[in-house]
Amino acid sequence: MASPDVLADYTRLNELAQERSDLQPIVSAYHERLKLANELEETRELLTLGDDPDMVVMAEEEIMRLESAVDALDDELRRLLVPKDPRDDKNVLMEIRAGAGGDEAAIFAADLLRMYSRYAETHNWKTEIIDANEIGVGGYKEVILAIKGRGAFSRLKYESGVHRVQRVPITESQGRIHTSTATVAVMAEVEDVEVTLDERELDITSTFSSGPGGQHMQKNATAIRIVHKPTGLTVKVQSERSQTQNKRLAMAILQGRLQELEEAKQDAATAADRKSQVGTGDRSEKIRTYNYPQNRVTDHRIGFSSYNLVAVMEGDLDDFFEALGIADQAARLAAIGVDD
Repeated sequence: MASPDVLADYTRLNELAQERSDLQPIVSAYHERLKLANELEETRELLTLGDDPDMVVMAEEEIMRLESAVDALDDELRRLLVPKDPRDDKNVLMEIRAGAGGDEAAIFAADLLRMYSRYAETHNWKTEIIDANEIGVGGYKEVILAIKGRGAFSRLKYESGVHRVQRVPITESQGRIHTSTATVAVMAEVEDVEVTLDERELDITSTFSSGPGGQHMQKNATAIRIVHKPTGLTVKVQSERSQTQNKRLAMAILQGRLQELEEAKQDAATAADRKSQVGTGDRSEKIRTYNYPQNRVTDHRIGFSSYNLVAVMEGDLDDFFEALGIADQAARLAAIGVDD
């Protein structure tokens, strides 16, 4: 980093500074482990030479303390050596779709939207609804939410899959418990430079954005609809008042979906290795159940439950994300051949 050539290249300097920042915790932990290991060896030698009973007791206590500290640092180094997901610091594009259950599924999709929005709010992340297909009972057939904040993907990446709710629907007069579902897909927002779509494969049309009317009524065709002809994937964005902004967002969402498809193909090719890992992102995978009668939320991938459903639906998700992160880390360590 002190090289004149690097100092003259701002981009390269930033890359090296980030790499140094990523390596620093590993280096610090390693140096601390070396120091403690040396102290442990010296204390063990002292124990073999000592003939004072009090000194022997003190040495034995110090050995226990140092062994415990070395073991803790070994665990920390294992954690630090797990390859970092390069997408962890990126913003998130989240698609929530009503699944089985009719209107109740759409209402549940709206509940999930609120839950993630509240979680983002507690972390001072910005949220924006990119596109939404609402129904009259206060639900959504589909909604796309942008969440912008450092580390957003690192926390929310585990949410892809089928979410199931068991409760008495507000639309049900008989008081019977119904089971409904909604699917969530979480994609890391793709930077402009990463969007390499061939526009010859795209059908891009502009339409008038739907709005409240009156003075806020859109006068120009600013909403963008993009169809990726090879796959048939369709994206529509109307959240911005600028056609250029809407096109940029739509391209980013389309790129994220195509990336998700490619990752799904790769996952299928290595299914045996992925079975043990948390958060494969498979939309068909039932990951969590929200049981209202028992006030319980259970994540089926790790067998973790919370008995404070109200708090969870208000965005209190950190306990789940911490447990999922630990399980994912253990799976990654096992995958690279590191164990106890």
